[in-house]
Amino acid sequence: MEEIDRRIVTLLAQDGRMSFTDLARETGLSVSAVHQRVRRLEKRGVVRGYAAIIDHDAVGLPLTAFVSIKPIDPAAPDDAPDRLSHLRAIEACHSVAGDESYILKVRVASPVALEDLLQQIRASANVSTRTTVVLSTPYEHRVPHLAGEPDPAPDITQD
Repeated sequence: MEEIDRRIVTLLAQDGRMSFTDLARETGLSVSAVHQRVRRLEKRGVVRGYAAIIDHDAVGLPLTAFVSIKPIDPAAPDDAPDRLSHLRAIEACHSVAGDESYILKVRVASPVALEDLLQQIRASANVSTRTTVVLSTPYEHRVPHLAGEPDPAPDITQD
């Protein structure tokens, strides 16, 4: 990927609603050139979409947890993601190496709702679970450091 495309991707990751005019100003390209590059990045699948970042507390989903799952029967088909796709409380499903097969990121309204979701997960996918409840999230949705970009300088400001 060209350096200018990496810059565009980084800017869009910081603000997915950034206008083509602002992107042009930040990259030194014309508005039409930025528009063409963004469309090309979208067609190539580099930019897969744009989404609002939701305040989960404000919408009644203050409890976040990571649920590690593994099949009760190791010989069973590896179809847990398909079996769990109907559960909207599961925000993400990651296939992982290690003892578990998948780690799910879930968001629910309460500990009771989490307990109910865990029962649904176990019944739907025939898996055992191990749950870690999130106490706080110092940061999330960080802008990725793209391959080929220089490493950012450390913040060494002192009082």
